[in-house]
Formats: sequence, structure tokens, C-alpha cells
Amino acid sequence: MNKHILGAALIAGIAMGAGAAQAADAAAGKDVFKQCMACHTTEQGKNKVGPSLFGVVDRPAGKIDGFKYSKPMQEKAAGGLVWTADNLKAYITAPKEVVPGGTMAFAGIKDAAKVDDLVAFLAEQK
Repeated sequence: MNKHILGAALIAGIAMGAGAAQAADAAAGKDVFKQCMACHTTEQGKNKVGPSLFGVVDRPAGKIDGFKYSKPMQEKAAGGLVWTADNLKAYITAPKEVVPGGTMAFAGIKDAAKVDDLVAFLAEQK
């Protein structure tokens, strides 16, 4: 019986340690954001080729006044797409899979830790 308790505690400890090692780092995300800066800003009301990402986390898609979104993005917005952390992670990883035919000319970031860090950084931009 004690072996089972010890085993369960060991597994729980490993799982908790792995989770802690994978915690998102907003400061590191600021560095990742440098890849986005050619087209985006985190400054409220300032759009570039892409819309401002100020307040993007949990914002409905396609809702920046004065920014001309692509038709596919407008359709996703009309369908209720909201930029939750999970939706942003999917989009940052593979933009053309989330919004097929969209105009974002970025292949995506494949490193999940960098994506998590970037979303953590974006979550602070409000």
C-alpha cells in the first residue's frame, strides 16, 4: 500500500514540476513579439499592416475600428471567433489553418513555449 502512495506522490510531483517548468513568461514573450512588430503594435489605436494587438486577449475578432480586415477574417468574426488564449495560440502557430484565405503573411511559430510566452505578453497589453 505504501508503494502505491509513494508512486502516486512521485508522479504528482513530476507532473507539478513539469507544469512549473512550462509556465509562460511574459518577459520572454516581449522578445518573441519582435517577430510581429513589422506588422503589429501593442499601442492602443495604432494599426499598422495588421491591427493593434492592444487588448487582443479575449477580444472578439475583427473589432478594431478603422482597420480593414480580410473577408475570411470578417467571416470568422461574424461566426463568433473570440481571441481567447487558446484561439490565439492556435492562430499564432498556424494562421492559415485558423483563418483559411486570411491575409496575414506569417507562417506561424511552431515552438509551443514561445507561443505561450507571446500570449502571456499579449495578455498584459491592456
